[in-house]
Amino acid sequence: MRLMGHIGALPVRVFVDSGADLNFLNPSVASQLGLRVDPSIIEPVTVANGRLCYTKGIAFDVNIKLQDYVFSSDIRLLSVVGCDLVLGAEWLESLGYIGWHFKDKIMEFQLNGCNYRLVGLCSPPSSPAPSRLDLGSLVISLLQDHSPLATLSPTPHPIVPLLDTYSDLFTAPTGLPPPRATDHRITLLPGTQPVNVRPYRYAHVQKAELERQVQEMLAAGIIRPSSSPFSSPALLVHKHDSTWRFCVDYRALNHVTVKFPFPVPIIDELLDKLRGATIFSKLDLRSGFHQIRMHEPDIPKTAFRTHEGHFEFLVMPFGLCNAPSSFQALMNSIFKPFLRKFVLVFFDDILVFSPTLQTHLTHLVSVFEVLRAHDLKVKASKCSFGQTTVAYLGHLISAAGVAVDSKKVQCIMDWPPPRTLKGLRGFLGLAGYYRKFVRHFGILSRPLTDLLKKDNFKWSPVADTAFSALKQALASTPVLALPDFTQPFTVECDASDTGIGAVLSQNHHPIAFLSKSLADKHKALSVYDKEMMAIVFAVQKWRPYLLGHPFTILTDHQTLKYFLNQRITTPTQQKWLLKLLGYNYTLEYRPGTLNTAADALSRQHECLTLMGLSQPIFDCISDIQAEYAQDSEASALLHAFHSNQRPRTHFSLRGDLLYYRDGIFVVASSPWRHRILQEFHCSPTAGHSGFLRTYKRVRRNFNWPGLKHAVKSLVAGCDVCQRNNYEAIKPPGLLQPLPIPSQNWTDIAMDFIDGLPHTHGRNAILVVVDRLSKYAHFIAIKHPYSAAKVADIFLREVFRLHGMPTTIVSDRDPIFISTFWESFFKLQGTQLCRSSAYHPQSDGQTEVLNRTLEHYLCSFVGDKPTSWVDWLPWAEWWYNTTFHSATKMTPFEAVYGYPPPRVSSYLPGSSSVHLVDTFLRDRDALLRLLRANLQQAQDRMRHYANKQRSEREFQVGDWVFLRLQPYRQSSVHHTNCPKLAPRFYGPYKVLARVGKVAYTLDLPPGSRIHPTFHVSLLKPKLGSNVAASTALPPLSDTGLVTWTPEKVLQRGMIKRGNSAVTRWLIKWMGLPDHDATWEDATSILDRFPAFNA
Repeated sequence: MRLMGHIGALPVRVFVDSGADLNFLNPSVASQLGLRVDPSIIEPVTVANGRLCYTKGIAFDVNIKLQDYVFSSDIRLLSVVGCDLVLGAEWLESLGYIGWHFKDKIMEFQLNGCNYRLVGLCSPPSSPAPSRLDLGSLVISLLQDHSPLATLSPTPHPIVPLLDTYSDLFTAPTGLPPPRATDHRITLLPGTQPVNVRPYRYAHVQKAELERQVQEMLAAGIIRPSSSPFSSPALLVHKHDSTWRFCVDYRALNHVTVKFPFPVPIIDELLDKLRGATIFSKLDLRSGFHQIRMHEPDIPKTAFRTHEGHFEFLVMPFGLCNAPSSFQALMNSIFKPFLRKFVLVFFDDILVFSPTLQTHLTHLVSVFEVLRAHDLKVKASKCSFGQTTVAYLGHLISAAGVAVDSKKVQCIMDWPPPRTLKGLRGFLGLAGYYRKFVRHFGILSRPLTDLLKKDNFKWSPVADTAFSALKQALASTPVLALPDFTQPFTVECDASDTGIGAVLSQNHHPIAFLSKSLADKHKALSVYDKEMMAIVFAVQKWRPYLLGHPFTILTDHQTLKYFLNQRITTPTQQKWLLKLLGYNYTLEYRPGTLNTAADALSRQHECLTLMGLSQPIFDCISDIQAEYAQDSEASALLHAFHSNQRPRTHFSLRGDLLYYRDGIFVVASSPWRHRILQEFHCSPTAGHSGFLRTYKRVRRNFNWPGLKHAVKSLVAGCDVCQRNNYEAIKPPGLLQPLPIPSQNWTDIAMDFIDGLPHTHGRNAILVVVDRLSKYAHFIAIKHPYSAAKVADIFLREVFRLHGMPTTIVSDRDPIFISTFWESFFKLQGTQLCRSSAYHPQSDGQTEVLNRTLEHYLCSFVGDKPTSWVDWLPWAEWWYNTTFHSATKMTPFEAVYGYPPPRVSSYLPGSSSVHLVDTFLRDRDALLRLLRANLQQAQDRMRHYANKQRSEREFQVGDWVFLRLQPYRQSSVHHTNCPKLAPRFYGPYKVLARVGKVAYTLDLPPGSRIHPTFHVSLLKPKLGSNVAASTALPPLSDTGLVTWTPEKVLQRGMIKRGNSAVTRWLIKWMGLPDHDATWEDATSILDRFPAFNA
């Protein structure tokens, strides 16, 4: 029962649990209230999930108020979940008779002549309430007799007092262990230099934890500062309870350490000594590392380094290769008088066996005395006392004898009958791997192998019987062998998408099988992580066989064989390293085709692949049908059908639904008409299809008169389609040629050609052309250039020859839109005419001339590009003396009034006579002829160009969509795919008409693009819903899209060549997080110096 109470002035959540023996208070509440606590009283308790926990002390004289009832009690401190205070049987027993109404959550009792009534919470509070069934933190009971040494299994009562007598053996060790003859030694290979491995880089959050744990070990006296030439890197491994475990990576030191094998007892011989025993106790020593001292001369070899200093261990640290040898040597030494009489020792597992309980008490006293004399501590949570059956070294030991632990073959016995051909092949692959150990294997498996024939897989009772018989044969001797510790072990591991599997064997003879399905969070891991998880799980599972003995791990993942030599960099690798430290193993690669058994075990948990096709099911039919009664047309149709009258054509009645031309009829007043059209056009399954596809999709299910027109209107007015669809029409906007000038060099056009090779300090060309005569100047310049520099060149190369022009036509190059350029020519009385945004065709004269000049240079300097400057005068002479079809003369003749001079050939023996033109052409007549020819050329060009164009006009106040060019990006190299960018933005309102084919739009405030656009970049907004858009990509003054970095989401490093390159995951201004891109940090800082990362 849950209820609210108070401790002092603090409200607490109380849970009354009759299944808990004692009362428990959350330590955080005790700390918050400042209660008087004795932290030295620590007791083990079991919780609802069977896990062993320890209390954190006792709070004395806690005053608790439950509604009208007030009492005081001493309460144990324990971290519980979902409540602050647990009141168990200890409190309930003090109340005497209790009346309980569980449904109404009412509890009544009488105490000291007063009646009390407690009313619990009927509805769950804001935070989840505790439950003994689903929360492992709630206490079932304190361990037997409240002894700090009791175990999870029932312990015979005569043993409990003995455990209390030797309670000091079950406490955590303090201080250094005593010196012993078996202190750990580290013997290096001859000629080995001191091992010195540079330390790892630590995260900021780990540095404080490292410092704290180092200080604790210094205070405990197990480490000391060091000046040793040896150094191994220290690291922190994250544990499941969100704390950190300190360990040292001794792989390099272990590599040069002489391995000291010691005689490992043969299990068969050990188990033979158990004959006649009926009572067993199993003791598990605490981690042996800190219970054994380091040999004094070898202490410097354990040195490790952190960011704050250099230290060395005085006790045997975790991770040294010979640590199991030292531990087993110690056990053999101290228990030598009792070994194989009533004690078996296998590393840290001690088994005490006796024929009777009374004898067993004597034997336990002897063992406890030895442990006390040598200051060795036992881990109470892993001990069991006075048992009739115990699990020891992979066997079940009882008075009846020794049996193989069923867990070794449980994965074989639990193998489900195959339901697919693939599953059957997997099982037979495992069985066939051990066929030489199974008698009559071919006969047993024949019914199963017959199912492998083509089109013959059909599971039958005969196949099921054969499947069970083969499983039983695989899980019994002589298939399973007993381990021989004089021979090396082999662990074969594999992982699949759904599980992991492993086989422990010797000389290709299996000893144990292992198979485990993967949790959902593990299925998402990489193949590397899954394969490594299989290795770690198998090694930990078979620890009694593998610890202190060399073994080989076989895996079909080739990169894992480098694990022993690679540098540990990830938290996951740190966890694996910690779990494998202390084992003597080698990793070898075996192709998957040869790793049959482990592969089959890992795929045991694979299920049939479920394939299905989901589609929407309309739940609107009932609403459409109900609307028939409110619609006069539908009501009339229903009445006609029910009275057997002839209804309107194309209507029919099927059940209670009206159909129009084989589609469900939806009345005109129903809101479902618009919803259906939206679903069949705008949903992900509809895909914003065009008119015909949308109409056919709707028509398959619904229909009504005028459906075709409604679909056309919806598709035409869809804003998403208008922004993203192509216009399948001729380019809008008829050709509007510029006015023909009246004089030479009064109206000119300018442009640049960039990107040329550096030659004589020049890498660009300034192109200036007279719009009337077509006469041009090509001037080599250096890029980058400024507006002042270009203006100076213009004065020296053009103005001095032809004077100041009246108009200059150009594109929107940054030079031509700069303030200096505008101010300079404004003072000269020159009008600057620039092309509209994204429409360079306005300056078609220089665009064509640029292409012509580039063709000339490519033709003559293609083999030697750096000589282009030398050919520029020849190109200018060639162009100006070349006939133009538009002017019907050369530019030279149009400017100077006579044809360009010709070079006559000299013929030997002939006399050259210079013929002088006897009349002069009239200058005005020449200009009139020139203008007439240009007008004729313009008319001809307009005639042919308009054949490929369409006419489009807008009125002031119309709404239009605007096409931009997001692929023209000037600041971001690695951008998102431009094909997925919208083709049109808007809609925007037309403010004014400029000329015949340009319009000024009402762009959002802050837009950095000129608001006047050519009509070819605009298309009308269709539909009645108009919402002004403020969405425009960030644009520069030139109309180029320029994304700006907003912040750094992640940081990383990659190897490029022989150096490390820092990379940033950049979130761009105005774009969502999922559009972030990885950029080089140096490139971002170069392009955006003001960006603060």
